[in-house]
Amino acid sequence: MEEASVDGALIVQPINHKFDHSLVTSALKKYPNKFVGCCLANPAEDGSGIKQLEDLVLKDGYRAVRFNPYLWPSGQKMTNEVGKAMFSKAGDLGVPVGLLCMKGLNLHISEIEELCTEFPSTTVLLDHLAFCKPPMNDEEKLAFSELLKLSRFSQVYVKFSAMFRVSRMPFPYQDLTPQLAEVVSSFGANRIMWGSDFPYVVPECGYKGAKEAVSLVASQVPLSPTELEWIMGRTVTQLFKGQWLP
Repeated sequence: MEEASVDGALIVQPINHKFDHSLVTSALKKYPNKFVGCCLANPAEDGSGIKQLEDLVLKDGYRAVRFNPYLWPSGQKMTNEVGKAMFSKAGDLGVPVGLLCMKGLNLHISEIEELCTEFPSTTVLLDHLAFCKPPMNDEEKLAFSELLKLSRFSQVYVKFSAMFRVSRMPFPYQDLTPQLAEVVSSFGANRIMWGSDFPYVVPECGYKGAKEAVSLVASQVPLSPTELEWIMGRTVTQLFKGQWLP
């Protein structure tokens, strides 16, 4: 972070540690002015994850929660009873819900629309451009158009993150230029935020390279300095107001 001139970061609970948040919690406590935590939702059928979410927010200071749809019990969706209860609880607690659509937005679009419609006060962060690669066929074009249409929900934000996961090209991922232009046009730069996807980004282009790639792609759009400023920090600090101290 120091090398890349990044002052603060949102740490998302790693899937590797499932629901044991002790490592991230210790980092949040050690560096309260540098890190903000995003915990991992536990969609256990007994509903115990609802209380876990509440404790992680109220006792351990987490300020966001990630919904990973692939952790839901087999055959169940994020819109099941537990999912809706957790999504609603996140809204009550004022914590955004990050959605990880790793296997494709098209698999989860109806769930996202249902949750946003039913719970308009819960903020949503779509991780990694909702995994929409530059479209090469009708299915991919449809997925990207569905992403753009989600801008109609004012609570939905987009993470322009993990560029290496969605680009079909090597660094600096220039094929993402048209997508960034369309996402900014639909959502506005004040609803888009950069994310590194550290540590996975390290063997790809490095942490600093991940930050530089955004500026290189943005220069092709082209974005105004103010729009780039929103994407590179203003959006996230606005969303988590007062969390990062100067």
